[in-house]
Amino acid sequence: MHEKKFLNIYNELALKIREKTIVAGELLPPESDLCERYQVSRETVRKALALLSRNGYIQKIQGKGSVVLDVSRFEFPISGLTSFHELATHSEEEWQTVVNQLVVIKPYQKMRQVMNLKENQNLWKVIRSRMIGGETVILDTDYLVMDSVPILTEDICRNSIYDYLENELHLKISFAKKQITVESPSEEDKRYLTLSNETSVVVIRSLVYLDNAQLFQFTESRHRADKFRFVDFARREHL
Repeated sequence: MHEKKFLNIYNELALKIREKTIVAGELLPPESDLCERYQVSRETVRKALALLSRNGYIQKIQGKGSVVLDVSRFEFPISGLTSFHELATHSEEEWQTVVNQLVVIKPYQKMRQVMNLKENQNLWKVIRSRMIGGETVILDTDYLVMDSVPILTEDICRNSIYDYLENELHLKISFAKKQITVESPSEEDKRYLTLSNETSVVVIRSLVYLDNAQLFQFTESRHRADKFRFVDFARREHL
């Protein structure tokens, strides 16, 4: 319950900043006011503010408070571990997810090496198309270790795999290693994505780990390069 409270505060404030209900340059209310507004402890408020700061929504300035930053240019973040469902929920556009494939496979040799798997370990393979305005602009292929995720359904994949993992299986997704490349479209891209002849594809490959440092997912997200601006927010750590 405590975890949900701080996330609820984070999501509400983040949405207000994105929608410019709270505009860049304004100060968020003091921690004491937020505690009273949301009827939570100061620790809960501080966790929400820390997440807002880490994700580039605010800058905490000593003696002044939490200043709202300009996030209007942030379109598709490459840092963090935000699920597509979470991004789409806060988008002004109407997105649709189509599950093209959900199967159990034996990992081939290269996949065993990438994910450090044993020969007898099985994987879920999920292929999903992300559609907007009648065009498919993202193709996501996920491989999830069945030892960690014993059950998957098309409904889960159509909605949110991460929501299911965290709230039903109670797994704690912790961090990811990502690689980003620009490539010519593959045969699978040509099959599923709405492409023009000159379109390149931006590919984000991620190895995703649980909080015990166990690798449980490899995902390949392929984006039409003409449809997205990929952004990050970097904060210098002062030692």
